[in-house]
Amino acid sequence: MITQVPLGEAQHRLPELVRRLAPGDEIVITDHDEPVARLIGQAKTNARRSRVPGSAKGRLVVVQEDEDHLDDFADYMP
Repeated sequence: MITQVPLGEAQHRLPELVRRLAPGDEIVITDHDEPVARLIGQAKTNARRSRVPGSAKGRLVVVQEDEDHLDDFADYMP
């Protein structure tokens, strides 16, 4: 659903406008009947899944054998 709201009204009612936005809804803010901004309702994101050790195994491909780059990490290696 797209709703147009004049800039002056949007300034006074912004918290209300944001609260009533549903996912996919759009509010177009206008100034002298020209669109100047859009508020778009976002879907709520799911909570982040916990990490699982080894879940990325096989996703990294080493193109060439090169141990010279490890010299930069010598202070951090046992």
